[in-house]
Amino acid sequence: MKNHERLANLALAGLTLAPLVVKVNPNLNVILTACLSVYVGCYRSVKPTPPSETMSNEHAMRFPLVGSAMLLSLFLLFKFLSKDLVNAVLTCYFFVLGIVALSATLLPAIRRFLPDQWNDNVIVWRFPYIRSLEVEFTKSQIIAAIPGTFFCAWYALKKHWLANNILGLAFCIQGIEMLSLGSFKTGAILLTGLFVYDIFWVFFTPVMVSVAKSFDAPIKLLFPTSDSARPFSMLGLGDIVIPALALRFDVSRGKESQYFKSAFIGYTVGLVLTIIVMNWFQAAQPALLYIVPAVTGFLAAHCLWNGEVKSLLEFDESKTSSSEETNADSNKKED
Repeated sequence: MKNHERLANLALAGLTLAPLVVKVNPNLNVILTACLSVYVGCYRSVKPTPPSETMSNEHAMRFPLVGSAMLLSLFLLFKFLSKDLVNAVLTCYFFVLGIVALSATLLPAIRRFLPDQWNDNVIVWRFPYIRSLEVEFTKSQIIAAIPGTFFCAWYALKKHWLANNILGLAFCIQGIEMLSLGSFKTGAILLTGLFVYDIFWVFFTPVMVSVAKSFDAPIKLLFPTSDSARPFSMLGLGDIVIPALALRFDVSRGKESQYFKSAFIGYTVGLVLTIIVMNWFQAAQPALLYIVPAVTGFLAAHCLWNGEVKSLLEFDESKTSSSEETNADSNKKED
């Protein structure tokens, strides 16, 4: 597992820096960058303990509605307020958020070279005038935040597309790593809602495209093109769907990447279809229109072929992790 994660991180770093050395076709760049970020995030999400946040069925149902409200709010802000003012406020917000995401992404690599006490000893800092608020961190997290701070300062000053992409990938990796859908039923509810959400806001309103073009923040991946009329191809971070649950299902059964391969291939096929249709019609496309059926279709076909539909639908990550902890505690008592 660690070898998979190490190779994926190296490949992602190489791909991110590649446009500086050679010209990469923007369509190929979109596919490789998105797929590698999903691959890295999925393998980083496989840990002895489950991700810190688990989504319930109710949260999955509300997520597209909350996303729609936020999207519409941003559209109205850009419509009635100065675009520069809105983006200046968002830059300050993402400057802080970027430091947190980037330092958390770099931390596993940095902590290997630091003393154990720097990784284990937690420092508690309380706000001067609000004593009830406190922040916990380690010395290794402070070290990891130093390059993150300089990098985010470069992003805030230059708004270079490469800085935007690296921060966007850090957000993606942390989101995949920290959030668990809990079960495939919850995942199906969420993907169905996002499927409708993406189609509605792209095809039936100008809101999604307008916000994507106006929003100057790392919530999208940018890829330079040779077309002066369209200098960048864009891919929203929300279109980087999460097959991580399939990988954790495989690991829980001792089969490292059986169903994950199907979900990952489905994601790649869906992304390729998005690029083909987008170039064919020369118009923005809701990527989830193609990605959601491809991921669920490949995964369902593989599951039906193996006759393991019941096992997949009954999988609950929280129950699996709690049973593993119980078994571990009983083994300790026996020892």
